[in-house]
Amino acid sequence: MFLRVACMAALLLAPLYAQAPAKTEAPTAQLPDAREIINRHITAVGGRDAILAHKSMHGVGTITVPAQGLSGPMELFTAASPNRTHMKFSIKDIGDIAEGFDGSHGWSMSPMTGPMLKVGKELTQAKFDADFYSDLRDPKTYPEVKTVEKTTFDGRPCYKVSLKRIDGVADFDFYDVATGLRAGTINTRDTQMGVITMTIIESDYKKNGKLMQSMSMKHQVMGIEQRITLTMVEYDKVPASAFEPPAPIKALIR
Repeated sequence: MFLRVACMAALLLAPLYAQAPAKTEAPTAQLPDAREIINRHITAVGGRDAILAHKSMHGVGTITVPAQGLSGPMELFTAASPNRTHMKFSIKDIGDIAEGFDGSHGWSMSPMTGPMLKVGKELTQAKFDADFYSDLRDPKTYPEVKTVEKTTFDGRPCYKVSLKRIDGVADFDFYDVATGLRAGTINTRDTQMGVITMTIIESDYKKNGKLMQSMSMKHQVMGIEQRITLTMVEYDKVPASAFEPPAPIKALIR
């Protein structure tokens, strides 16, 4: 629910400032089926029924860019039916930054760019990344999945899984061999600065209700590391108003 939306923060801060490669081990004779690996993660976080039981999520935490001494509070809202997102954070000496998808329109606001609507591939990707049930890696979203190798990712033995998106581009998941939990991803996205590849490392899984949620994420993009730490997660308490675009965005929509 949170991972794909969280990558928005890395793209929003990219104009201010690469990915950490996975270390490949020798090939093994036989690798687990990709769907088995994904389903093991689903079971580890609480199960398919527990994931589908929720319709919205609210998260609160902090965002930091250690190399540049930047930090500030962040807040995230996500929901299903339709899939919607809204992430906002405030960075000292920079200002307020936000991005969202209201079910139809993708948008962003920052002191660097001002209010902007997403169009073309960026809008398509905003809709794709708003998938509230993305942990399920639905075959309709990823028509082709394949276990690539057993490798080392963030210092952990992991299975690397290729997920070919409906647009034909492949993202990569890494699943911890020991726990089954997803250790992170490598994603490619189109931006106004061109195609950007980012590595997201997930850790500090904690149980919130019936679901396990990664509470710490490191984003590595364009040679800069960005960290998101959640301090609170709650489900099914998000009002529809949380996804209303701000006035400057509404003016662009009109």
